[in-house]
Amino acid sequence: MPRSSTLRKIGQAWLGLTLLGTGTAHMTFQREEFQAQVPPWVPVDPDVVVLASGVAELALGAALVSTWRQPRRAWVGAATAAFFVAIFPGNIAQLTGRVDAFGLDSDLKRALRLPFQPVLIAWALASTEALVTLRAPKKDEE
Repeated sequence: MPRSSTLRKIGQAWLGLTLLGTGTAHMTFQREEFQAQVPPWVPVDPDVVVLASGVAELALGAALVSTWRQPRRAWVGAATAAFFVAIFPGNIAQLTGRVDAFGLDSDLKRALRLPFQPVLIAWALASTEALVTLRAPKKDEE
């Protein structure tokens, strides 16, 4: 296996394990911290949002650590990236609402966190080779 492929798979597994940990935290010991990030305009109880996003993180994490064949691997990466896009408004709401959570107790700390979301999106896409795989022409299209 080429070195870049090995590094991508390590990155995919690491991201999956991270999501499994974060999903567990959503459901247990950091549940209230995550509730503080739910934007006030979301018309659903914050606890329901936190539990649902925790389930999504657990499912995505499990898929990332267990899906290695293309194109399924690429679809998991794309779904993970979409999830990171979907939860980004919570990070923005934490900044604009000046909500203290996870040690982010200043506007500067909350603002410095925002650029990491695009990094997570890129990580999900790159480690699973989602863009390359999903953009490739199908065998019957060639």
